[in-house]
Amino acid sequence: MREAPHTRAAYAHHLTLTTRWMDNDVYGHVNNVVYYSFFDTVVNRYLIEAGALDIAQGAVIGLVVETQCNYFQSIAFPDTVTAGLRVAYVGNSSVRYEIALFRNDDDKASAQGHFVHVYVDRASNRPVALPDTLAQALARLRVTP
Repeated sequence: MREAPHTRAAYAHHLTLTTRWMDNDVYGHVNNVVYYSFFDTVVNRYLIEAGALDIAQGAVIGLVVETQCNYFQSIAFPDTVTAGLRVAYVGNSSVRYEIALFRNDDDKASAQGHFVHVYVDRASNRPVALPDTLAQALARLRVTP
């Protein structure tokens, strides 16, 4: 059975994003690949701003090992999107991020899903324990669904 759309209040962090003309596909709505770009943007921007991710020189990086998205309502240019972010699970080296995308002022998600990062040593690509700064940033995103 498919999940029902979540509300904005179910998410600890929010980021406003804009759609672009080029995001629309021939069917007149934002193409599904753009939704995953929104997912990546809200997670990585949060981590960078929290001081938990140095994309250029950090010794630890997150690799996506699983993704999923449910679509409930189309988003189209020139809509504004609010990406809601929360953390559902934190392991020794992995994190499950949950993201919902809200169209304009809608309180119910137009789409929601998750992805799992496994954090690895940049040089060896081997899993490593989450650094303290990352663990602290993730703790602020924990929400009980």
